[in-house]
Amino acid sequence: MRNVMIFAEHKAGQTRKVTFELATEARALADALGGTAQAVVLGKGAGELAQRLKAYPLDTVLVAEDPDVDAYLLDPVVDYLEAAAKAAGPSLILVPNTLYGRDVAGRLTARLNAGLAADVTQFNVEGGTVGCVAPKLGGAAITTCVFKNTDYGVVTVRPSAFSAQPGGAGAAIAPLEKPAGKTYAMKIEQEVEEASGEMGLEEAPVIVSGGRGLGGPEPFETLLKPLADALGGAVGATRAASDAGWVPYSLQIGQTGKTVSPQLYIACGISGAIQHKVGMRTAGTIVAINKDAAAPIGEFSDLLIVGDLFQVVPELTKLVKENASA
Repeated sequence: MRNVMIFAEHKAGQTRKVTFELATEARALADALGGTAQAVVLGKGAGELAQRLKAYPLDTVLVAEDPDVDAYLLDPVVDYLEAAAKAAGPSLILVPNTLYGRDVAGRLTARLNAGLAADVTQFNVEGGTVGCVAPKLGGAAITTCVFKNTDYGVVTVRPSAFSAQPGGAGAAIAPLEKPAGKTYAMKIEQEVEEASGEMGLEEAPVIVSGGRGLGGPEPFETLLKPLADALGGAVGATRAASDAGWVPYSLQIGQTGKTVSPQLYIACGISGAIQHKVGMRTAGTIVAINKDAAAPIGEFSDLLIVGDLFQVVPELTKLVKENASA
């Protein structure tokens, strides 16, 4: 495979920074493989996002503002990506490692009879062969998978694994023709978004997370959110907190929730059970605030603050705000 293609996931033209991270990494991979870097943008608002992608080092942005993409579940997107990939020839296809992205990647892999690598955080290109590096078992093991004997490779890429760097001469924007003879059965009647439009956990540079020790839903809003806002981050939670109905499941981090790798992870009132640990152990720096000095989270934290989180967190928030305004 020589060419690199990215799927730009968005909602009405609004996207997350992982799209621009993929665009940047696509250029580096295409240069190493001696091919081209393309993006595929589909659905309502595709033209708007394509204009933003022109600022990144892509060769071409393929656009189709087809209403079927938003009206039907998954298949129209996969049809367009399949057609674009076959037109480009042997390609490495980068998809964001999100809930939607994983669904798209799985179906596209089957359509193209491609190889699949999941949750990739690094690429190694040697002799025209692409190696995909990915943490497994909650970061306890690092694997490298190499695509062999296939014209196509589909990769889900972990958000925040790569930097987004504008540049290039300005990508050409080209229309993508609708695949002929396609009909769809799974129509989307209604979309319900549980989470707000705040920063996604997977992309947050800082996460302030709470567990059973918070005692209820109110401290997530009154205690953790001010600290997260002051640090430019997001609020997360354990499974115990989400199961109790204190926060939406979209904030759950851990084995049955999301896997995150922020630069800073602040765990408040979290014991450190293995189910939670596997979702955040790859964070750059882990700070735990817990009244129990023997809490398991202290074993893998960089800093354990033993104290009452209801006293520590407000003081920490105050200090952060004072330093920010100084």
